Amino acid sequence: MPGTAFLFRGLLACLITLAGTTAGHAQEDAFKSFHQLDSTTKMPKLNAFSATVGESPVSTAKDVRFEAKLTAGGEAMQEGLAWRVFSPLAGVDGKLPLVASSDGGSAAFQLAPGDYFVNVAFGRAGVTKKLTVPTLGQVEKQTLVLDAGGFILNAVAGADQRIPPNQLSFAVYSSEVRENGDRALVMSDVKPNTIVRLAAGTYHIVSDYGDVNAVVRADIQVEAGKLTQAVLQHRAAQVNLKLVSQPGGEAIADTAWSVLTAAGDVVNESVSAFPQMVLTEGGYLAVARNKDKIYQREFTVKAGRNADVEVLMRDAAPTTSANLAPQD
Repeated sequence: MPGTAFLFRGLLACLITLAGTTAGHAQEDAFKSFHQLDSTTKMPKLNAFSATVGESPVSTAKDVRFEAKLTAGGEAMQEGLAWRVFSPLAGVDGKLPLVASSDGGSAAFQLAPGDYFVNVAFGRAGVTKKLTVPTLGQVEKQTLVLDAGGFILNAVAGADQRIPPNQLSFAVYSSEVRENGDRALVMSDVKPNTIVRLAAGTYHIVSDYGDVNAVVRADIQVEAGKLTQAVLQHRAAQVNLKLVSQPGGEAIADTAWSVLTAAGDVVNESVSAFPQMVLTEGGYLAVARNKDKIYQREFTVKAGRNADVEVLMRDAAPTTSANLAPQD
């Protein structure tokens, strides 16, 4: 069996559960745990700034209030927002000058008459709006619709074997495939049970269990105003290798290890008395090198069944497949 087959063994085994929260109070509850940004709203005093030449900024500055919603019919978000107000006139560095900023929920700024670009970000989701502050009259409250949602990722081994969080990570990619076959990376090293905020749409998720060959993929839909919970299924398990002089003996130090697939492809190499690794299910050959001698054993990995693999210090000829002793 080719080594590359292990990458795709878990492609069809993805368990996805959508737990959508409704707009309004429910959507606020779904995203209540977002604390990546400072929730204290700042109220910059910007009387000295005017985007229009010739005006008197001190006498004409107006209060402008802003709010953002996940959906058009939802309620205003109370936290997790990052507001940025820019002048439309680029500076000498070619960038738009930042006029004001606020992190938290709804925001209010004092702006002199003129044109501005207002951006609000909610995690990786964001929207920008052009605003004109008139010389006469007041400015009504500005509402920006993010059209955003989020998801929580997790994974199991086999049917329901819990995977330690420190052995699991996710990467989020765009669903669109480029001409060269790659996808645009959206986020990397996402930890399990972390709420990820994104614009509504479809995303390609890659889950890594360990750092050898246990990888599964799935496409997940993010709906505006809803929180999606997705559980991916790994067809893999953790194995612990030991070179011993007798069954159940102590692991012998100064041992170099190679693990090969049934097709002869090397999937992992290490130097340790007791190496641990996560492997996708299938047949393997463990090769131990100690003091110029080579010992080996064939073994089988079954999804969700962590096990010890003991290689005995005896004839180096390949042995027949043997059952593994599952860990307690």
